[in-house]
Amino acid sequence: MSKFSSNPKVLGWIDAWVGGALSAVLTILRKCWPFGSAREEGRKGLLFVKLAEQGSTVLASQAIRDAVGRHGRENVYFWVFEENRFIVDALEILPEENILTINTAGPHTMVMSAWSLIWKIRRLRLLACVDLEFFARSTAALAFFTGIPRRVGFHSWHSEGPFRGDLFTHRLRYNPHVHTSVIFRALVAAVDADPAALPRLDWVASELPLAVPPFHPAEGELQHMRDVISKHTGDAHGCLVLLNANASDLLPMRRWDDENYLELARQILREIPGAWVAFTGGPSEVTKITHLAAKVGDPRAFSLAGETTLRELLALYGLADVLVTNDSGPAHFAALTPIETVVLFGPETPKLFGTLTPRSQSITASLACSPCVSALNNRQTSCRDNVCMQRITVDVVHRAVVTALRRRLHEAQQNSSYVQV
Repeated sequence: MSKFSSNPKVLGWIDAWVGGALSAVLTILRKCWPFGSAREEGRKGLLFVKLAEQGSTVLASQAIRDAVGRHGRENVYFWVFEENRFIVDALEILPEENILTINTAGPHTMVMSAWSLIWKIRRLRLLACVDLEFFARSTAALAFFTGIPRRVGFHSWHSEGPFRGDLFTHRLRYNPHVHTSVIFRALVAAVDADPAALPRLDWVASELPLAVPPFHPAEGELQHMRDVISKHTGDAHGCLVLLNANASDLLPMRRWDDENYLELARQILREIPGAWVAFTGGPSEVTKITHLAAKVGDPRAFSLAGETTLRELLALYGLADVLVTNDSGPAHFAALTPIETVVLFGPETPKLFGTLTPRSQSITASLACSPCVSALNNRQTSCRDNVCMQRITVDVVHRAVVTALRRRLHEAQQNSSYVQV
């Protein structure tokens, strides 16, 4: 991942000031001179725009399948930052050639790459564009520049949602009371709605939520991860618990304290015979996570930070038993695999962002001030003391891990294909 695209503060500043100004200018031009849209005759297909937030892409999987059912697999496209396309590939819903990526190596490269894709998209003559970003101004402008006649996205209307101009033909109200996967599906349903009737949308998500598509690792990826695990565990066999002791810089208030992860690891190793604990993390976290694993003071605790690609991380989830993580991308990636997850929520809520798998336990302290961030406030909070995460105790999380391991043991007894480290 480039340093530029991985800096949420920089991207947020660009979206707020550059994207906001561009949205305002384009809105004025659209009002004065109705350009930017083409006739619908002879057009077909749909484009999704979801540049960032890989976890939300997993939550959009059912919306993507809805679009495929309506428009055909070969006619559905997905526009994403280059470093985030791996999760779209892992879903295996769309053809590889239909995933359009923006190179984010630097500001100039990103602008030129986006502009090049705009002209490619215009030549595709697509009928509809669905912007899956909640209130990003930049994606509203990008959708407008494509000239696609039906453009669907969230609009603030009378709510507190951030201004993003008037660049969509089909404007929906963001509903903060239903799960994100459902509101994404509503965007797809709105493609065929009468734009004059919106934001009223006479549509019900009557079907039960579909499980996310299972991840299919290559045999080489599985064997590589078996070898990586064996390097730390030797020939020992037993359950493997993964601890994702980090949180993205997008919302650092979601972090659970490192001391909690240390105590949880020690408690697991002390009370569960044969258990192993592995700390995971990205290449930039190798030093921190390695130090954290060493502080556990037990040879059955080790670090895997920096030892996996993102696809290999999913393969690792398929080999391990339980993942403990805050509300972040890995929690949603794990839903594509058989692993049990324990997900810690504080500033946000599982009612909106819970993972799409029955093998997950969501833990929240349920404080009166939580959740304090949402799409409507652009995920900003005035809080500087994440008591909502501090009140989640090690004992509560440990009990959830034990419950998950019991389910795994029952599954092992019922299913001969169960994989054990």
